[in-house]
Amino acid sequence: MVKELFNSFMHPWEIKAMYNLKFKEKIKQPKDSLESLITGLNDRDFCYVSLSKVSRSFAVVIQQLPAELRDPVCVFYLVLRGLDSIEDDMDFAQEPKLELLRTFFEKCEIDGWNIENVGDSADYRILLKHFEKVIALYKNLKPAYREVISDITKRMGNGMADFAEKKVNSIADYDLYCHYVAGLVGIGLSGLFSASGLENNFLQTEEELSNSMGLFLQKTNIIRDYHEDLESGRIFWPTEVWNKYEPVLGNFEKKAYEPNSLACLNELVANALQHVPDCLTYMSKLKNRQIFRFCAIPQVMAIATLAKVYNNPEVFTSNVKIRKGLGAKLMYYTNDMENLMFEFKKCAIKIENNLNPNDPHYNKIKSQVEYIKRVCSMDWNNPSFDFQHLIYRMVS
Repeated sequence: MVKELFNSFMHPWEIKAMYNLKFKEKIKQPKDSLESLITGLNDRDFCYVSLSKVSRSFAVVIQQLPAELRDPVCVFYLVLRGLDSIEDDMDFAQEPKLELLRTFFEKCEIDGWNIENVGDSADYRILLKHFEKVIALYKNLKPAYREVISDITKRMGNGMADFAEKKVNSIADYDLYCHYVAGLVGIGLSGLFSASGLENNFLQTEEELSNSMGLFLQKTNIIRDYHEDLESGRIFWPTEVWNKYEPVLGNFEKKAYEPNSLACLNELVANALQHVPDCLTYMSKLKNRQIFRFCAIPQVMAIATLAKVYNNPEVFTSNVKIRKGLGAKLMYYTNDMENLMFEFKKCAIKIENNLNPNDPHYNKIKSQVEYIKRVCSMDWNNPSFDFQHLIYRMVS
């Protein structure tokens, strides 16, 4: 905590946000292992403790939701986290792994089902070892919620199984993989929001917008996690992109400051930024303030991360992250479209200030950030403001 306060010393609003989140909002993360925390927990408490262990950031964000949606979204995340843990376990034999990925949605309907010794970390293995508790809470949800969760789990599991036997080669592969692992999450969340009655029913039909919400987050993470994924033997950067600059993906780590390495990085940043119009349109449609915050906080974190990684050679040699103080500030103060647009515009200006005229993607990224700045400078309080029309007019 002292180190983070020091890092935010020149940013007093970040220090205030960290204080408010820790003491006023009382957001805490358990430090003990999941195994040591689960004794005597009922099914619901197990799910929330597990959530705080397998995804600290999501456990915080989910607190922004209305009470009606917390259990469905918590279960939705844990089911998909279990599925993802199966996919990520490199020691799990391929044939039974593929079968389980494709049938995992069916396991969620079986009372008492669990599986031991699967998962690429201790907390993930514990989650799957006691997965019957997640199933029990899942079965207590309203049928409409269960239908959404089951459908998305089926689609995602089949997509993961498909990509277990193929690589992310083309841009089309990249988009499809990100759709399976993240775009479907956005589509599922829209389905849950609509099923709750807290958002309009038409939201569940906006699959393209919902998909873009997930792709923007996933692509940002894939760009940021180059070094970590390389060390783990995973490749998510599309071959069609990086092979234009180096014959071997690992070469970027050794040539972090060379123009070709940065050009490759910046091409992927431009690819991620193309989803911003859909993301802004989606969030402009949300009516419930708590649901808006739930959706907006990860999005504003993503644009801040892209501003951090753009043209940044450290992506190739370390795990680049935004300051925890900045994350706390974005989490605490992102309350409405005006706040969101303020941060998007600020991040666009940061990217613009770091633009490299020698970068082959200079013109494209300059155009993208100018667009973001224009949109974010509009009068959001004007009742006649037609956001969706403006979005598509600007990108057409």
